[in-house]
Amino acid sequence: MRAMIFTGAIAAFLAGAPTTAEDAVHFDKARYQTPSDKTLTAVMAAREADWRNGAIVYQVIVDRFAPSKSLDAKRHLYAPPRTLQAWYDLPKPGHPVEGADNWSHELAFWGGDLESLMGELDYIQGIGVDVLYLNPIHLARTNHKYDALDYHRISPEYGTREDVKALAGALHDRGMKLVLDGVFNHMGNKAPIFREALKDANSPYRDWFFISDAYKDGYRSWIDAPALPELKLENPEVQDYIYRSDTSVVRSYLRDGIDGWRLDVAFDVGPEALAELRTSAREEKKQALIVGEIWSYPDGWTQSLDGILNFPARRIIESLVDGRVNGPAAGRMLAQMAEDTGMDGLLKSWLLLDNHDTKRLMDMMPEPWQRDMAQVLQFTLPGSPNLYYGTELGMRGGEDPENRAPMRWDLATGDNEVLKRTQELITLHKEERALRIGNFRVIDSEKLLAFERYTDRALETVFVIANPGDTAVTETLMIRNWKMMNGTPVVNALIGKRVAEIRSSLMDISIDAHSVLVLKPKDFDNDWSPYERVQ
Repeated sequence: MRAMIFTGAIAAFLAGAPTTAEDAVHFDKARYQTPSDKTLTAVMAAREADWRNGAIVYQVIVDRFAPSKSLDAKRHLYAPPRTLQAWYDLPKPGHPVEGADNWSHELAFWGGDLESLMGELDYIQGIGVDVLYLNPIHLARTNHKYDALDYHRISPEYGTREDVKALAGALHDRGMKLVLDGVFNHMGNKAPIFREALKDANSPYRDWFFISDAYKDGYRSWIDAPALPELKLENPEVQDYIYRSDTSVVRSYLRDGIDGWRLDVAFDVGPEALAELRTSAREEKKQALIVGEIWSYPDGWTQSLDGILNFPARRIIESLVDGRVNGPAAGRMLAQMAEDTGMDGLLKSWLLLDNHDTKRLMDMMPEPWQRDMAQVLQFTLPGSPNLYYGTELGMRGGEDPENRAPMRWDLATGDNEVLKRTQELITLHKEERALRIGNFRVIDSEKLLAFERYTDRALETVFVIANPGDTAVTETLMIRNWKMMNGTPVVNALIGKRVAEIRSSLMDISIDAHSVLVLKPKDFDNDWSPYERVQ
């Protein structure tokens, strides 16, 4: 039986033919793999085959991303009370618009569209994006499009469903995916079906909404905003329309080529409807991504969703860099989250620092070291790093609407240090298998946030050590990884410089104040290696 496992390389060796060190090591690692290694290898292979794990996600507001090349032909679409701004005008807080349920800043447009977005795919691909996520593009009155009038139609300022198909195809040709924003908890109060339901008690759409004199406006609306009447998701007809039937919104766009949905206010949709929506999406496309906007703890939600927008992890990072939480406490929080949620849910969750609902990173974290530490953690903690357009360029922006300014293409230059650092971290995340799909383990520390990402392969391990404190720290850390051999050199993963070594599972580390290290074990620089018979 043993002879059956001999490889061609070993057979060649026995026959006297030369063999390479690489062949021998490959044979040894396969032969000496432990039972737990075999299990972990299968887990890692399955994760790696799933594009949703650890993907780099790039968020775009279509109206604000790239100037339209067809602006003159569509100026009529921005007739009052809408306004059309010059590209580099900054959004300003608005005022109520007379005769409308909107504020002026909700009706201010910059003119971007799907055609102009497609013209910038070289840039998006060039920074290392795996998934392009678009804020809502369905037919709607406002610029933010969270007040849909018809989910099956695209707002004409942006284009058509054929443009969506073309965009999905162009992204697929480049090895990328497309995710749309699904706003299925509420529609806009100008939606024809809602207007009919409100006026006609016998309308077939009457029971699609919560219409009653018991409500202040005669109907229930999201956060009591009259412009956003809520859909009655308990109604089977609404379920068929949104996600359940073959012609539903969710399934028809998946057939058009999109790869998943980011669900707005998923916490208001509820776990039952979310689970049903995900099941229906998977009937259309097996690896469709269903990720939800959830601001609370993830573990229960990932039973109904593939992942969440990981606001809790974002909050831990923010609290760490502004001094409200120390390193060890942050580590315990993250470890508990990983244990409760499981890696499958965390790897598919989007780990964001800023988006259209928050201040931009430059305004949120005033100190450069805070932003750098936060971004390093964003790209090394379990999850899919979610970049908000322009953050990679250092764009500024306070609260909404200031955080939704048009893309600063003048900053997209080779000497932009923020862009270079972001691309460096994207490259690190994509090249290090452990950061994309690896397990997570906190390293015990007195003053630091320290953790390990690991796979089934010893030398793919990555250590991350962050010191948010005001003074340098020297500590001895225990590395709870049985594959880390005695005397293993440890190098800075970004520059290759040796900074420590592992001795009997302990690593002495010194780290400056307000700094973060990403480290890797390195094989021994000689012909003999203690890793030859370790996976």
